[in-house]
Amino acid sequence: MSAVTDPISSILVIGGEKMRDRMDAAESRLLQIGAEHPDGLRTIEAGGKRLRPLLVFIAGLDGDDSDQLVRGAVAVELIHSATLVHDDTLDAAPLRRGRRTVFASGGRPAATAIGDLLFSRAFAELAGNASVEQLRVLSAASSALARGELIQREDAWSADVTVERYIHRCELKTASLFEAACELGAIGSGSISLEGFGMSIGTAFQILDDVLDMTGPAERTGKRRGTDLLDGTVTLPLIEARRLDPTLAELDLRTIDDPGEVCDRVLETGAAGLARERAHRLVAEAKERLPAGLGSDQRRALELVADGVVERYA
Repeated sequence: MSAVTDPISSILVIGGEKMRDRMDAAESRLLQIGAEHPDGLRTIEAGGKRLRPLLVFIAGLDGDDSDQLVRGAVAVELIHSATLVHDDTLDAAPLRRGRRTVFASGGRPAATAIGDLLFSRAFAELAGNASVEQLRVLSAASSALARGELIQREDAWSADVTVERYIHRCELKTASLFEAACELGAIGSGSISLEGFGMSIGTAFQILDDVLDMTGPAERTGKRRGTDLLDGTVTLPLIEARRLDPTLAELDLRTIDDPGEVCDRVLETGAAGLARERAHRLVAEAKERLPAGLGSDQRRALELVADGVVERYA
């Protein structure tokens, strides 16, 4: 797999002025919406590298209706921002990317309301495209996100979560929005469908994020190592480690005092490596299933996105 130092910069070069203008327009619109709701702005600014809007624009690379694509990209990022606010509220998280969360600053009622507001603004933004199909795609993804969160809550502290159930949860609560971004771009431009690409790289993204929870220092993740363990969230490294180490299989997550020590025990089994291997296979599959009819620029940009998911956690 090729090393990618800054895939987004490379993708913007491939996409040219049209891609850069669309990303700038989406960013301006997001900041405009955020400025209307200061707490929401903090969440939007903490949203990372705009990977989901980028997927909209790559999927719609050859489309001429920039306004429609920008509205789709903004809607996807607003949904993502809303999920961050709601996740932080459910987890009572003090930090997100090293910054105080909306929950930490304003409390549960304010954070819940702001998350709901961001969701509603996403659909208001997309409605400007007057596309029932696009609204259907975003609605389905939003429902999947909620179902995935409910499954995660249902499985909290459980010793019986299977790999298959975990992967299904990842597909719902993370990958569904990646897939929706690809669909919105394709619909907005009349381009070839990228069915399955977003689902594969989104699932890999979540697996690697869960590995990072056990391996990454707080200065990189913005949160304490082993936060998932303290929340009772059962992730792939833990599932694999329980299979390999009977003492971890017997561990009751509710009794954990030192999550770092448990993380070290998980890592000693090699479970993190197994989880990474699964994520890397998903990324390879995503690249292999790209449609034959894609243009060379579009294909290269999508491959860079896929490689970038892996490099982000290297």
